[in-house]
Amino acid sequence: MVLPLTAFMSAYAQEAIAPPKAVSFAYGMSLNIAKVMIGISPAANVCAAKPDQMTYRDSQGETHVLEYSVLGTGCSN
Repeated sequence: MVLPLTAFMSAYAQEAIAPPKAVSFAYGMSLNIAKVMIGISPAANVCAAKPDQMTYRDSQGETHVLEYSVLGTGCSN
């Protein structure tokens, strides 16, 4: 019983699922965000705008990656 289960899990683990291609954010675009899956990574410690990504699921369960610009935390007044 253990061998068939191990073979099944091994075959399942080897299936590569390609991550969705990132889409660049544009003001006015319609977003259908039901759940942020991975989250939003913290801004880099630089004084410049840098690209960042958010991975989320829509209301149909499809996974999407949204790319947007964020100002780093390294700027001081």
